[in-house]
Amino acid sequence: MGSAGEFKTIPREVPTSRDPKTRVKDFNEIHPTANDELAKTQAIRCMECGIPYCHDDFGCPLENLIPEWNHLVGLGKWEEAVERMLETDTFPEFTGKICPAPCEGSCTMGHYNDQPVTIRQIELVLADKGFENGWIKPQPPLQRTDKKVAIIGSGPAGLAAAFYLNRSGHNVTIYEKEKRAGGLLTYGIPNYKLDKIEIVLRRIQFLEKEGIVFKTNVDIGEDISGKYLKKHFDAIVIAIGAEHPRDLPIKGRDIDGVHYAMEFLSRQSKTLAGESLPNDIDISAKGKTVVIIGGGDTGSDCLGTSHRQGAKEIIQLEITPPPPEARAESNPWPNWPLIYRTSSSQKEGCDRQFNVMTKEFFGDNGKVEGIRCVKVEMIIDEKGMRFDEVPNSDFEIKADLVLLAMGFLGPKKNKIFEEFDLELDARSNIKVNDQMMTSADGVFCSGDATTGQSLVVRAIASAKNCASKVDAYLASITV
Repeated sequence: MGSAGEFKTIPREVPTSRDPKTRVKDFNEIHPTANDELAKTQAIRCMECGIPYCHDDFGCPLENLIPEWNHLVGLGKWEEAVERMLETDTFPEFTGKICPAPCEGSCTMGHYNDQPVTIRQIELVLADKGFENGWIKPQPPLQRTDKKVAIIGSGPAGLAAAFYLNRSGHNVTIYEKEKRAGGLLTYGIPNYKLDKIEIVLRRIQFLEKEGIVFKTNVDIGEDISGKYLKKHFDAIVIAIGAEHPRDLPIKGRDIDGVHYAMEFLSRQSKTLAGESLPNDIDISAKGKTVVIIGGGDTGSDCLGTSHRQGAKEIIQLEITPPPPEARAESNPWPNWPLIYRTSSSQKEGCDRQFNVMTKEFFGDNGKVEGIRCVKVEMIIDEKGMRFDEVPNSDFEIKADLVLLAMGFLGPKKNKIFEEFDLELDARSNIKVNDQMMTSADGVFCSGDATTGQSLVVRAIASAKNCASKVDAYLASITV
């Protein structure tokens, strides 16, 4: 670390992203990685807190040793910093690019002067250096057990569970229903945020070199039964994510041109990869007025993708009021700051409208031409939260394409739910006990399928915990 007190004099600084006016013309990644000097300068801003909230329950779900790697980066000890990062950080090349960085929200520097340490950027620098210098490399286990584990799903949770179970020496096979492995990383997150070849495929190839077997284009429950898996594997991990989208069942919902966000995003990912599309429905935004209903990460991904497809105009609607510019008293540090934010896609341009409820989709000849809306007021009282319509505030918005990005309602149900007789919780997620096991013996679950829609880093943390429970279970059944 540098001399004491440098956190008082060095301002927060991150690399400048590509110009919004030019980056919307392609799907290349928009955020550059910091150079060595900038990373070192930012690392020495770390205060080495007595109680570093950045890696406890308020910060990083992986409990990354952030102050320790910051210290090593400040000293220019890059290899040691990478080693320290890898003690807890499963896939730093993913989280360094797409994690919203709850660690920064709980950073003491953020509480001190609203300029938290650039933790995510330092993580990304270390990830890049690790791969470039061969410090991050395939590490097959030295010994193999005779235990076999099937993992259903190859998204963040599936990959992470496989990573740790394989490192424990077990024989791991991942089943993925799509043509390419990666799940959300491959088909959900746009290429301009996460490169599919240089980042996602590289990691999958590393995992293959470590001995993990990938079987793609295999839909468990359809192509292979759950009964087959139970017969041929000692344990099963369900890591299918939370793909069931929240619908908007209002008048005109079945009209052509109203689609779920993931239909739109996954088709774009498949197009860029040269995959054939499942049908010939046109979900392109080119030349269209696009309305996105929902203001979260998925809505922003739809926004950025619409720009790159050549949308004429984009409107993003949120039913809630805009968050405050600064923390409310009810949202104290070190909790994640619930404040007004502008995503990278929103910086590329759009008409953001708040306090808007969609009432109806309309159009002629079965094609959407617009939506009817009303302004609402959000009321929170002893009865809970509700949205009251503002009298005489009805209005219409022209729309050629409507994308529903209002979150997800748990995992998509398929035949394995019946085969394994899986018990669900009150939110329709797969219920697990404190050993991460479902109601079916030997069948475990991790990630969004059991927690509900959340962050990639939380899915990885869940899978890491699940893998330890599976490992213990396999040890318990060893004769």
